[in-house]
Amino acid sequence: MKKDETGRLILQERPLIHNAAFDFDELEKKPGTFGHAYATFMKGHGFDPDGRSQVRFVQDPDLAYVMLRYRQCHDFWHVLTGLPPTVVGELGIKWLELFQTGLPVAALSATVGSLRLSAEERDLLNQHYLPWAIRVGKDNSKCTNLMNVYYEKEFDTNLLDLRDRLGIEPAPQIK
Repeated sequence: MKKDETGRLILQERPLIHNAAFDFDELEKKPGTFGHAYATFMKGHGFDPDGRSQVRFVQDPDLAYVMLRYRQCHDFWHVLTGLPPTVVGELGIKWLELFQTGLPVAALSATVGSLRLSAEERDLLNQHYLPWAIRVGKDNSKCTNLMNVYYEKEFDTNLLDLRDRLGIEPAPQIK
């Protein structure tokens, strides 16, 4: 994050994603925007931005903030990618996070989480979401490092325009 202008700004300002930071009702009044999609996703699934646990066992305050930001941005990544908050959708996000961040916690989640899948779910992950995560997170030189996005300043941005600017290809929609 220190190598990126926006990443440095985020590290300097240390924004927190919590209910007091924005008004879901106002965001819902802006169809087509990233903010509208985020508010709809959160409300539709009964999620609360205040529900993310605090970082423990990380002594360095800068690293602790980066880990907190990583946790808090997770739902933004669901919105950007279009992945559902299902076990398979979460694993698709974890693979993207691994390729984007290289964090061991993402590798552990992606690997161990796969052990719980049925044969059908494993096929879905391996045939659709894992190749997508590789394409978007590892092989895509156009994809912005998702930790270096100041999401709170993008709520009024058209969702499709934001995806395009960040180089995010939505995940395959599997029914």
